Amino acid sequence: MWGPPARSVAAELLRRVSGGARSATAAASCRGGASGKNWRRPGGFDTGVTTFNSLTKQKEPLILAREGVATWYSCGPTVYDHAHLGHACSYVRFDVLQRVLSRLFGVTVIHAMVVTDIDDKIIRRGWEENVSPTIIARMYEEGFKRDMLSLKVIPPAVYLRVTENVRHIIAFIEGIIKNGHAYATKEGDVYFDIQSIGDRYGKFAGAQDSQGEPGSSNKRDSRDFALWKRSKPQEPYWESPWGRGRPGWHIECSTIASGVFGRQLDIHSGGIDLAFPHHENEVAQSEAYHQCGQWANYFLHSGHLHLKGSAEKMSKSLKNYITIKDFLQSYSANEFRMFCLLTKYRSAIDYSDGSMSEARASLGTVSTFLHDAQAYMKGQLQCSAIQEASLWERLAETKSGVVKALADDFDTPKAIGAVMNLVYHGNRQLQPVSTPDGGARSPAVFGAMVSYMREVLDVFGIDLLHSEADAASSHGNFQGVVEQLTRFRSDVRAVALAHRSDPTTASLRNPLLKACDTLRDDLAPLGVLIKDRGVASTWEITEGKQRGQRVCDEETSS
Repeated sequence: MWGPPARSVAAELLRRVSGGARSATAAASCRGGASGKNWRRPGGFDTGVTTFNSLTKQKEPLILAREGVATWYSCGPTVYDHAHLGHACSYVRFDVLQRVLSRLFGVTVIHAMVVTDIDDKIIRRGWEENVSPTIIARMYEEGFKRDMLSLKVIPPAVYLRVTENVRHIIAFIEGIIKNGHAYATKEGDVYFDIQSIGDRYGKFAGAQDSQGEPGSSNKRDSRDFALWKRSKPQEPYWESPWGRGRPGWHIECSTIASGVFGRQLDIHSGGIDLAFPHHENEVAQSEAYHQCGQWANYFLHSGHLHLKGSAEKMSKSLKNYITIKDFLQSYSANEFRMFCLLTKYRSAIDYSDGSMSEARASLGTVSTFLHDAQAYMKGQLQCSAIQEASLWERLAETKSGVVKALADDFDTPKAIGAVMNLVYHGNRQLQPVSTPDGGARSPAVFGAMVSYMREVLDVFGIDLLHSEADAASSHGNFQGVVEQLTRFRSDVRAVALAHRSDPTTASLRNPLLKACDTLRDDLAPLGVLIKDRGVASTWEITEGKQRGQRVCDEETSS
């Protein structure tokens, strides 16, 4: 299993491939030391993982404040419409990272996410549909949560809504003003004073060229951003020391993250488009409130999802998006995860039917190998003598390679490549023969390979075992019906093949073999894959990977 015992295995593999033990470097963070834009390596527990930190724009050792525990905050959705694949890609990618940390490196991830349920877009949508913004927000929030569950994204430890934390946001703004880093205008707006923090502003790219956000003409600096926005007619509002209004966008995340995790945060994640100005402003106001040198130690950003052929990201404003619900009419959650795994989480990713077909084919290759390996273990697949020692060695190399790849900034393409290479070498040994040579069989090594592949895919959130069970049980006793049908077909084939050399039975034998072939081919588009192994046959429930394709078996019936 991949709980705490597995972590010790992963640590040992890392020790071997890196050539020695790891050491943590102690340094100051919120308690002092850090100043300006210089990142300070935190002191604490070295996970053995290096990750690309947007604060330094390079890979850094992932060091946590507490041993075996990572505090993780992520920007959640602004709930005014359905979530689309661009959102799905970011949330699935970070779900994979959290699963890897937890299952492979023994780190308990405490994840909190904010839901922005008050915003200009929500208010505008409420006006358009003539309903309360609260109704709009709740409806799309629940839709988002359902979409995430359908994609097998583990929910955060806690979802927090902005509207339920306004009093905390007001108190947070008051603290920033008290520390001399924000000011109120006569109109009732409150702005963060960027000049008050000197050269500390600009940790992320783009900050130096920023023209700032639109707002009051009474701003001291065009870059100053709103912490509190005075109310406009027909808008929701809350009472505050500065008059009626509502929170600015950036302040909600600083307040809520601080409310959950205090003055120190291990990891903050989000899409790359949030780095500036959103995360830049979060850092500024959080460090101003806590009066610390380094609030969040690591910022992880995911790349954009593009429709292939388009340079622009998928977004609602560009109306070039595909909703998650619509996507899942054509593809499965497992296939989407494989699609995400084939590209590094920091990279932009092109979405197309071709890229999804590649992900489907990769998943299908693994699934087919698992079924073939089980058929061999059951004695249903006869092969030449297996080079067992070679496969044991390949399996050990794969385990080491996967851990090494994932410890290097969560390199899922390289990890999947190692698994696919193991599948390739396993398939080379599973070449069927009509007549067994009577040599010793090697089921144990294939059992170990099957168990490992299931476990590592489960780390990524791909559960082939349950998806097959779900498919088999979706129509009552469907699995039993397929089993009986396959057995009957095998009996018919066996009788026909037994008389293959008798010319007097050709008129009966050939139509029977042709009928067996036709049944096999007709069942494939329906998700039932039958493979003929000499006189025996095996079957599996597929997840769309064979649909619309003729099945090419190792040995045809006729």
